[in-house]
Amino acid sequence: MCSTCGCSDEAHATITDLGSAGTPSHHHNHDDGHPHPHDHDHGQTHRHEHADDDHHSESASRIIRLQQDVLAKNSRLAERNRGWFEAREIFALNLMSSPGAGKTTLLERTIRELGGEYQLSVIEGDQETTRDAERIGATGCRVIQINTGSGCHLDSEMVANALKKLQPPARSVVLIENVGNLVCPALFDLGERKKVVIMSVTEGEDKPVKYPHMFRAADVMILNKVDLLPHVTFTIEQCINYAQRVNPTLRIITTSATRGDGLDEWYSWIRAENGISSRRLDLSHYNQDRQAGIIKAT
Repeated sequence: MCSTCGCSDEAHATITDLGSAGTPSHHHNHDDGHPHPHDHDHGQTHRHEHADDDHHSESASRIIRLQQDVLAKNSRLAERNRGWFEAREIFALNLMSSPGAGKTTLLERTIRELGGEYQLSVIEGDQETTRDAERIGATGCRVIQINTGSGCHLDSEMVANALKKLQPPARSVVLIENVGNLVCPALFDLGERKKVVIMSVTEGEDKPVKYPHMFRAADVMILNKVDLLPHVTFTIEQCINYAQRVNPTLRIITTSATRGDGLDEWYSWIRAENGISSRRLDLSHYNQDRQAGIIKAT
C-alpha cells in the first residue's frame, strides 16, 4: 500500500481511446502508470513488538520521506505537463469531486453548449469501466479513458500518457475529470491551469471543513444540483461560509447541470480564464504545423 494515499501497488492504469463516438478503440496497460514508490516491508513499519521511541521516530521519518518522494516525482512530471499545455496554449482544467456530485453531467452540458466556441477534449478518470467516457463520446467530443484499478486519483504520469493519445489541438480546452474522491486528488498536481471542485447539495454543507485540503487547493467551487434544494436539508449560505473559511479567495458558482441554473456564470468564467477569443480553430493549420515540425507530439 502507498503510504501517501493508500493506493494499491497493483493498481496499474489502463488508458482507453474512445475517440469521439464513445466506442473503445485502443487499450494500453502501463505497468508504471502509477508512479508511487511502494514499500512492501509493512511488517517492520507497522508492528510494535518493542515500544521503542527511536523505532517509532525512524518509522515516522521514513513515511514522511516516502510521501515527499512520491509528491516530488509527481510535481516534476506535472511541470512537464504544464509546459506542454502552455507551449500549445491549451487551457486545462482538473475537475474533482466526490462520486455522484454531477461532474459528468456538467461536462456533457458544457461540451454541448461551448463546443461551438472552443475545441474541447476530455480525459476521464475512473477506477473501472468506460461508462462516463462513453457518455462524453456520445456528445461528439474526443475522449480518453484512464482506469486506475484500485488507485484513488489520477497522477501526472497517467495524464501525460493520455495526452500522447489524445493529442489535443493547439489553443483548445482539455477537461480532466478526476476519480471521484475528495482526498487524494487535491494532493496530486496534474499540470492543469485551474482546479475545480464540484459538490452537490445532497452531500451536506460541511464538506469544505471536513475536506479542507481539496477546497483550499481549488480555484473554483461549483455547488451543483440546486434544483434539489426543496427536497434536502441544506443551507447554501452555511456551505459558502464554510468554503470561504477554508479558502477566502475561492470562486463559488451555484448550478444545476440538469436544469441549467448558473451555467452562464460557469461558461463566463471559462472564457475569462482561458483568455483566448471564442472561435473555432483552423485545425488544418495546426496539422500543417505538426507536419512541419513546428508542433511536435510528445
